Amino acid sequence: MKKCLIVVNTYKAESQSLGTIIKVYLEQRNIMCDIFLFSGASPEYPFHGYDFAVTLGGDGTVLFAARGCAPLGIPVFPINLGEFGFIAGVQKICWQAALDSFLEGRHNLSPRSMVQVVVSRNGQQCFETPALNDVVVVAKAAARLVTLQVSFNGISFGKFQADGIIVATATGSTAYSAAAGGPIVDPSLDALILSPVCPFSLSNRPLVLPADGVLEAVVQPSRDAGVVMTADGQVSMDLNTGDVIRFSLAKEKVLLAGCSAESFYSALRSKLHWSGGPRA
Repeated sequence: MKKCLIVVNTYKAESQSLGTIIKVYLEQRNIMCDIFLFSGASPEYPFHGYDFAVTLGGDGTVLFAARGCAPLGIPVFPINLGEFGFIAGVQKICWQAALDSFLEGRHNLSPRSMVQVVVSRNGQQCFETPALNDVVVVAKAAARLVTLQVSFNGISFGKFQADGIIVATATGSTAYSAAAGGPIVDPSLDALILSPVCPFSLSNRPLVLPADGVLEAVVQPSRDAGVVMTADGQVSMDLNTGDVIRFSLAKEKVLLAGCSAESFYSALRSKLHWSGGPRA
């Protein structure tokens, strides 16, 4: 590996100083480095021409890098500067040893599925993006229902009236989907998870769907609420009545360092306060 992009989250106080330290460290190993300042959202993904990316921040910084790196096959080395993240699995106190292991090929990479969302309007594709965590379709105003005609592989699920829906990957199952009552799914699995948000009918329950299918939602007329779609909480698009939203697993997976099964379940124990064992 000869060239690295270091993505620095500007909201994390220590990220810029650590980014400079890592840049010097890599350049001493004859690896060219550039620093990209990430402030929570960016219209560009400046990863072309790099062999790998280092992210300094939390899970949100990893989500940004994943959308840019997955289509290029570039691995992401995520250093966590916040609380114990579900995705940013490399802790700052051990970044150097982990980075050495990664560069020497001794660090296993975890391939993670991403959801690809495509929006068509009046028969023409008008939007497309991958997402590592989830894609959310909700009313633009709080406490307003949206109506969506939902189907999977052409099989109708009927009309969903809810505050919205979440279509998550296994990686994203621990995020908004879990808060909405969705299942927690091991991130090594390939699946689409459909979770309604505060459905009008309590019979609308979360569903885990196979990886080789296509989930479709058509925006239905609404009396008093606009509809918006957000990918990974960072990329948004306003939707119109009649828009067709198709969800499927992306062809490319993102390669993440430091995201082993052990780190995932350790994060679950910590965040969900699991008990009953000696390491709880």
